Amino acid sequence: MGKKRKHSETAAVAVPKKDEAAPERPARTLLGWKDKSEVNGDDSQVKDVELDDSPIFRNKEKVLVTCSRRINFRYRHLMLNVVSLLPHCKKDNKVESMESKGATLNELVELKNCSSCLFFECRKGKDLYLWMAKCPNGPSVKFLVSAVHTMEELKLTGNHLKGSRPILTFSTNFEKDAHWRLLKEMLLQIFETPKDHRKAKPFHDHVFVFSIADDHIWFRNYQIDVPHNETDKLPRGGLEQMNLVEVGPRFCLNPIKIFGGSFGGPTLYANPLYVSPNQVRALEKRKKSGKYAKKIKAKTRRKMHEMSNPLEPDEFADTWKE
Repeated sequence: MGKKRKHSETAAVAVPKKDEAAPERPARTLLGWKDKSEVNGDDSQVKDVELDDSPIFRNKEKVLVTCSRRINFRYRHLMLNVVSLLPHCKKDNKVESMESKGATLNELVELKNCSSCLFFECRKGKDLYLWMAKCPNGPSVKFLVSAVHTMEELKLTGNHLKGSRPILTFSTNFEKDAHWRLLKEMLLQIFETPKDHRKAKPFHDHVFVFSIADDHIWFRNYQIDVPHNETDKLPRGGLEQMNLVEVGPRFCLNPIKIFGGSFGGPTLYANPLYVSPNQVRALEKRKKSGKYAKKIKAKTRRKMHEMSNPLEPDEFADTWKE
């Protein structure tokens, strides 16, 4: 049997008072707005901050990039090219493309601590749809992706450093309608790399170009080429001597619908000019079936014509039979 301890040794540890406990963490926001009073922990400087300085903006944008199951190799390579261009993104496993994909993706975005999502959905092994959503409150956009060319198949001469921050440029017709302005803001927030991100390089050496043509958004990626040697360096601001060399990938986005929520919700905009790929393939089948039907009708007309107009018997037909 062991000896009993003295009562002084078994004295309970003093419980810390409520005043000495650590203060509660402020509520986390999507954009990360913080006042200097919260950073310093001093409530007496609130008035001075409101009068003199503006609140500190910290870009904490993180993008979750994932795809659906049964995606083909070409579209998977396009997704990997997009992942390599965005150092602030997180790649996740494939998601089943079913009716409940919205709830599943919202849970994944919350678990990965992201604020946006790019979901590549492939249907029938042919059609690629891109969901671009701001989670968890929206809005979200559904695109049809066409004219896809990856970095591997283009073999372009451009080459920029991985992880460098891009310069985003938009054509002037993004300002003509409200839905184009909304798409511009979403593209700006998702594709722009945060300034002090741990995986990003602190300089710019390539350009993302978003342009609108025929109510489609065309994406191009160019390297900023500065030709100079060690002895002859380019002066500051010498834009005339800079060149743009395309790196890739290339793709075209056709907006289908804009929803008010994340992967669903009320429809804010529906493209009246959108034609689904199923309808296009059905029209092509009808054209091919129409050609066959024309041949059958021509044969029946020929037979009816021969029956209605029989040839007269030839009087010299039996001359050379003997």
